Amino acid sequence: MNINELYRIFQSCAGVSTDSRNLPEGCLFVALKGERFDGNAYALDALDKGAAYALVSDKDLPQNDRLIQVKDTLKTLQDLALHHRHRFDIPFIAITGSNGKTTTKELVSTVLSAKYKTHFTKGNFNNHIGVPLTLLALPSDTEMAVIEMGANHIGEIDFLCQIAEPTHGLITNVGKAHLEGFGSFEGVKQTKSELYRYLSKTWGKVFVNRDEAHLWDLIPREVETVPYAQGNNGRFEVYLAAADPFVKIVLKNGKSLKISTNLIGAYNFNNIMTAIVVGHYFEVPHKAMQQALEAYTPTNNRSQLIEKKTNKYILDAYNANPTSMEIALNNFSTLDTNLSKIAILGDMLELGEDSEMEHQKIVELSDKCELKQVLLVGEQFGKIILHKNMMHFEDIQALKSWFDQQNFTNTYFLIKGSRGIRLEKLLD
Repeated sequence: MNINELYRIFQSCAGVSTDSRNLPEGCLFVALKGERFDGNAYALDALDKGAAYALVSDKDLPQNDRLIQVKDTLKTLQDLALHHRHRFDIPFIAITGSNGKTTTKELVSTVLSAKYKTHFTKGNFNNHIGVPLTLLALPSDTEMAVIEMGANHIGEIDFLCQIAEPTHGLITNVGKAHLEGFGSFEGVKQTKSELYRYLSKTWGKVFVNRDEAHLWDLIPREVETVPYAQGNNGRFEVYLAAADPFVKIVLKNGKSLKISTNLIGAYNFNNIMTAIVVGHYFEVPHKAMQQALEAYTPTNNRSQLIEKKTNKYILDAYNANPTSMEIALNNFSTLDTNLSKIAILGDMLELGEDSEMEHQKIVELSDKCELKQVLLVGEQFGKIILHKNMMHFEDIQALKSWFDQQNFTNTYFLIKGSRGIRLEKLLD
């Protein structure tokens, strides 16, 4: 079956699913195969549960008009996504970076949605499977597409660009993330800048935050840029007004607009500013941007402020790397509050041979932040020599057992760690 025939089948279906536990009625089920799973084993069951068709690669499955045999289901999924993407002559904005890419994606999409029918990556569907699924979910009336791209090894961003074919792009920043896969910080820079190099070859445009280290140096000469920074950006100005803890921004374009967001921490200013710059470029009215940004509330354990009785919790437990951990700690230490401060930090995963050194640096930084207490969770922090105000717990269960027996009052908590540590369970 060629791609055109398959695409006609896709058009007759109610979406695409790779999860046999989540099958919209009439969808196309794609049986992916990995080292520890084989979706082919669930193909017939998917048809029984309501899938219209199943894309499979196992030749031993019985003959069935609704089973579509291909050599490689993942490759076919990606080819189908690219075929669908070619039906759209609209801006496709790719967003990547070591920190803040999901929040920036959410904010950019929120701002653009104030004027355009905008389709964007849901959750963190930002890899070689998630990007194709995001593209295949594009409704026919979409006017703007915002695609998040993640990576943990060299070449991955370029590969995702070949599928999504972005017209515009931005890198939030480059930091020490996924060092195990990238090999070094230079590997991080090389991979993230694959987006710049792709756009330079396809006459695209890149938005570049001049306030972020390294980004400007990574840009090829051939690519067209939209540079920006805190302060005067030509036709408008944008400034950080406060972060106590919620970020407030002043936007000036003839008259002054004060934007009060629900995002915590001065480190979120760049994410918000980027959304404003992209919105301004695509001619979203500033008043509409203000209303959109003020209505946005973070979810999914990202920079959420939770209040319980006399205590406050900054829950930022979706991801962590040395760069984001340092920024979060520094911001937490400078918050103006009468409450006692306790940092709860989980292991930073996928750091490879640099792991022990980077965890030691975080312990030393925590000591300098003058916090009442620092609670550390995970195997990596267990290898580090701790200071007197620090406690270590093997895992989240051990921490929660101890934590639930305490009687904390009038305390401000920072909860920060990699997703695999599951620190959010502390507040269950």
